[in-house]
Amino acid sequence: MKPGVRALGIAESVGPSDERSTLAGVVVRRDRVVEDAAFRSCAVGGTDATDAVCSLLEECIRPDVRYVLVGSVAPAWYNLLDLTHIHQRADRPVIAVTFEESDGLESGLRDAFSGASLEDRLERYRALPARRPVSVNDETVYVRHLGCDASDAATVVRAFTPEGGRPEPIRVASALARAGNQYAGRRSRLEK
Repeated sequence: MKPGVRALGIAESVGPSDERSTLAGVVVRRDRVVEDAAFRSCAVGGTDATDAVCSLLEECIRPDVRYVLVGSVAPAWYNLLDLTHIHQRADRPVIAVTFEESDGLESGLRDAFSGASLEDRLERYRALPARRPVSVNDETVYVRHLGCDASDAATVVRAFTPEGGRPEPIRVASALARAGNQYAGRRSRLEK
């Protein structure tokens, strides 16, 4: 893969109020050059994360961005992403990368929600593509993908992970989301 290939990385960090979570979107070239960034927020425990991600797509996606890498399928305390909708809006491969082995989210969802809220989340969760382990730099990450096959998804994840186990677009987006939360926390304290 050429050094100038670009991916949009999206990651989140729960805000200082624990009511909102900051999502950061970052365009990163394979050679680690950061070219663009944007921020959105979604409700902790809400159902608006997919809309926030799609808003980031509208702002950051360009013809030269070939992949979308997402750092979670359940940001902001089970604000589950609809990866199919995101893939349709992006019109390019979407690869969700998580970093821990898991038995899945169903039991956590059942503990946290009930009624229609639970059923909506279970439906979204069950619609997600299967998770596959991928070895990257002596670490294992877990990948869900749409718009490309398993082999291509693994190649993309490895190409954008020059060291460690976190793809650079997700690592940078996560750092920016944390920084955005720190700024928002300081600003809200000053306004009081």
